[in-house]
Amino acid sequence: MKNENERIEALLALILVHSFKDEPMVEAASALSVASFTNVEIADLLQTSPQTVTQLLYEKRKKGKSRRQPQKRNRSQGGQ
Repeated sequence: MKNENERIEALLALILVHSFKDEPMVEAASALSVASFTNVEIADLLQTSPQTVTQLLYEKRKKGKSRRQPQKRNRSQGGQ
């Protein structure tokens, strides 16, 4: 049964990768990461190295953090 589940998982991953064919690789890598694939698994699916996947995900996270607005201080935290 486990072999069947692994095959289904692989097919679903390929469908996901295919759906991102016109998008940058980072978007597919990010989606697979959210789906709990490891960097090694993602690299295999995207035909690249795990180091490339690590760098892509790092840059995406870093870019996402810089776009976030700083949180406003609560009145109970010493605000007005």
